[in-house]
Amino acid sequence: MDKLKGLNTSLAVTAAACASTALLTYAICNLRSRDEEQSQRSETAAKRASERTVKDKSQVQEGKPKGTLLNDLSLQEIYLWEVEHLGAHFRSEFTGMNKMKNQSAYSEYTSEPSSPVAVSTGDGSDYNKLISNHEVIIADIKQKPAAGGGVNRTRAYVRAGPRKHLHFNPSGVTAAIVTCGGLCPGLNNVIRELTNTLIHLYGAKKVLGIRGGYAGFYTDAWQPIELTPEIVNNIHHEGGTFLGSSRGGFDIDKTVAFLKKHKINQLYVIGGDGTHRGAFRIHEECMKLKMNVGVCGIPKTIDNDVDHIDRSFGFSSAVQAAQSAIRTAKTEASCNLPNGIGIVKLMGRSAGFVAVHAAMSSGDVDLCLVPEIPIVLEGEKGCLPFLQRRVKEQGFAVVVVAEGAGEELLGESTETDASGNKKLPAIGEFLKSKINEFFKKNDPQGATVKYVDPSYIIRSCPANAADSLYCMQLAQNAVHGLMAGYTGFSVGLCNNRMVLLPIPYLVETSPRHMDAHGRTWERVLSITRQPNTAKPMKPGEVVSYAPMLR
Repeated sequence: MDKLKGLNTSLAVTAAACASTALLTYAICNLRSRDEEQSQRSETAAKRASERTVKDKSQVQEGKPKGTLLNDLSLQEIYLWEVEHLGAHFRSEFTGMNKMKNQSAYSEYTSEPSSPVAVSTGDGSDYNKLISNHEVIIADIKQKPAAGGGVNRTRAYVRAGPRKHLHFNPSGVTAAIVTCGGLCPGLNNVIRELTNTLIHLYGAKKVLGIRGGYAGFYTDAWQPIELTPEIVNNIHHEGGTFLGSSRGGFDIDKTVAFLKKHKINQLYVIGGDGTHRGAFRIHEECMKLKMNVGVCGIPKTIDNDVDHIDRSFGFSSAVQAAQSAIRTAKTEASCNLPNGIGIVKLMGRSAGFVAVHAAMSSGDVDLCLVPEIPIVLEGEKGCLPFLQRRVKEQGFAVVVVAEGAGEELLGESTETDASGNKKLPAIGEFLKSKINEFFKKNDPQGATVKYVDPSYIIRSCPANAADSLYCMQLAQNAVHGLMAGYTGFSVGLCNNRMVLLPIPYLVETSPRHMDAHGRTWERVLSITRQPNTAKPMKPGEVVSYAPMLR
């Protein structure tokens, strides 16, 4: 019996040893197989890279770009947003070539102011790049193969910049500049650069600044100012607008009468979508009355809600200025015990771009509320229970809310201002009250809530460096467009390129909104970790997004 037990034990040991040997052999073979596979992959990749290098060189020699040709991807149809040209209505006033005057205010050889040099004399320097009539910027830079063998279509914009031929004789141009609506960082930059471009680059006869918005065309107390490079030299260091502004006041008959009286043949209108609609109305009236007047809009909105353009000037400065308010709210919330909460209300009537970009760039915001996303106070996705949890985690919380958020809670106002914008409910005070009530009910210590409203601070500050550069580009290309004879257009940045946009198309879908199902809001959620209360997409609903942070 003992011998039998010993035999069984010996057999078990032998079997275990065989199993271990088999496992070890399998592992070694598997490792060898992986090494061989990895070696084969590396050899194949190296071979493909070598072939790719040879093919790239061959393609370059044939005048083709480097890279792999995608046979399943092509752009078959491109639709240009054409901009109206005065040449279709009037004979050109200028037959020479467009030269860059680029002359200082004083002559190099005398102390007397130099007289404008007509471009037709050949004086001045050539532009490094003159834009041809069919240079366009593609709108939809993101492309994928068309589903079901369909056709890929996109729109395209007229590229902005100096043209070879001019419609206006620069020495006979009397231009007018008007700023309308609310304030925005960069207004003075645009006024300054329009003036400098008209006079320095083109030698325009006169530039008038219209005071107080559209009402300045007929208000006797607000006489126009003749703008010169000397007058506008330092205005870009200040916030607001050198010319003053106002809401409403549009009167087409009185405006056209002013243009006739002062012999204005170029009008530059700086404002939002409502102001642009007025500008196009002026353009239409000028064409109806056979007035050879070019009208250009420059989009201005601190809310960044003019559609199609990458961003509006002043937006970057406003987001930057909002940072100090958010830091103030964080300091107040973290230092005022117990349960400190700071609320910052930022501008954003119908779009939450300022709020979300300020929140993302800050990194200190725990809850971001915008008009595009419904506010839920209590329940599983409620913002109040979420704030309580966040306060328990870190001792305080910071909330950023756009001024137009919460209409689903407070109701939509029927009152409007002079521009036709509806008046907004007091969402900041409402939130403060609700947070105090909730904490008083659910926490014996309650909450210490501080409310910060920097709305007018972020819109009245000077432009930062990025916006200053952008304003210069907008102003220069607006002048290039009107001098070439384009009219009824606005100028903007699309896909990081300056373009001319027909005003009716621009305002048709303005004001735009942040996409509640887009990547921008997704990024906000990843930073704040707040509940997502966006309404689910409906079956077949097409996602439309603003061309920012795609």
